[in-house]
Amino acid sequence: MPAAIRAYVRWVDAINRTVGRATMYLIFMMMGMLLYSAISRTFLDTPISWVVEMSQFTMAAYYLLGGGYSMQNDAHVRMDLLYERWPKRTRAFVDSITAFALIFYLVMLFYGGISSSSYALQYGQRNYSAWAPLMAPIKIIMSVGIFLMLLQAIAIFFRDLATVRGKSLS
Repeated sequence: MPAAIRAYVRWVDAINRTVGRATMYLIFMMMGMLLYSAISRTFLDTPISWVVEMSQFTMAAYYLLGGGYSMQNDAHVRMDLLYERWPKRTRAFVDSITAFALIFYLVMLFYGGISSSSYALQYGQRNYSAWAPLMAPIKIIMSVGIFLMLLQAIAIFFRDLATVRGKSLS
C-alpha cells in the first residue's frame, strides 16, 4: 500500500484512539450529574431542571465521539452467522464491500449534521424545555463524532483492502 494510505490510517487511528480514550470519562460526568440531581431532589427538596437534558447531551457525545474508537477496536455489534467461520481474507473482502454502504450512510449523516449545526448556529436554536439550552454545541459535537467515524470507516476500508491483497498496514 502507498505510504500516503499508511500515514492516513495511522493518523486516523491515533486521533480516534485519543478522542475515544478521553471520551470514556464522559460517563463519569454523566453519573455525577445524575447523582447530584438525585441528592438535591431527595435531601434538599430542590429538583434541578437541566440535569436530564444535560445527561442526554453527554450520552450523545459519549457514543458519537467514541464511535470511531469502537470501530477501530472492532467492538461494535455484528450479526455473526457465518462471518467467524470464514478465512481472514474472505472476511476482509466482504467488509470492504459493505464499507461502501457504511461510508455512504456516514456521508449522508455528516451532511445532515452540518446542515443542522449550521441552522442551529444561524438561528440560535434552543431546545423546547424549561431549561431551553442552545442546541448548536451538541449538534457540532455530534457532527464531529460522525466525521471521526467516517474517517475511521475509510481507514478500515484501506486496512481490509490490504488484507485482501495479502498485505498488512501495520
